[in-house]
Amino acid sequence: MRILLVNPNMTQAMTDTMANIARHMADGRAEIVPLTAQRGFPYIASRAEAQIAGGIALEMIADNLDGIDAVVIAAFGDPSLAGARELFDVPIVGMAEAAVMTAAMLGERFSIVTFSPVMTRWYTDCVHDTGLAARFTGVRAPDAHGGNVANAAQDMRGDLIALARRAVAEDGADVVILGGAPLAGLAPEIDAEIPAIVIDPIAAAVAQAITLSSLKARFEGRACKPIAKASVGLSTALTHVIARETAQ
Repeated sequence: MRILLVNPNMTQAMTDTMANIARHMADGRAEIVPLTAQRGFPYIASRAEAQIAGGIALEMIADNLDGIDAVVIAAFGDPSLAGARELFDVPIVGMAEAAVMTAAMLGERFSIVTFSPVMTRWYTDCVHDTGLAARFTGVRAPDAHGGNVANAAQDMRGDLIALARRAVAEDGADVVILGGAPLAGLAPEIDAEIPAIVIDPIAAAVAQAITLSSLKARFEGRACKPIAKASVGLSTALTHVIARETAQ
């Protein structure tokens, strides 16, 4: 089994961290094929940026789909998740959706803890998109956006633990999701300090990708397949996929 790990952020260090987590989670059951965006943004931090990065993610998938059994979109806002599922005939898993679905199976109520208040409304939207808003206690974030988000996991470690504890004590969460690619790998480091289950979204996404690929579902019959059409200015591979000219 081969899983394509697509990071629509341009920061290679994030990809490396998430790929290591993915390989540990796969534990020999799957080969992880990591990709980092070559254009766009160092880190996606808004819904507008996610729209732009989503188009880039679709090209990354189309260009590298040969021999792939499942795809993980490795950005917490799940850029182009729905669109990718329309186009490609393999399981497509997003970090945010996977984390939320996993949280719903592990507890009754869940919260998201992240490193910036800028993400709050966007991440709340991600939960509503899953249909599980009734079990969501909200997003906890610091009061102000910090500096270098690439170092957020270590620079804000104490603040993130405090936010998670408040999510449990004040909001009633029994599962806490650490939201955002810069926080990948932090969950197992701090879970002993938080009186709740702590979820690493990339680990959840890879676990679900392996499971969904193992089901051997027939994706060709998926409803709402887009009609074939010509396009201009896209990558060659994505142009062919949209035109329905190649098998996936």
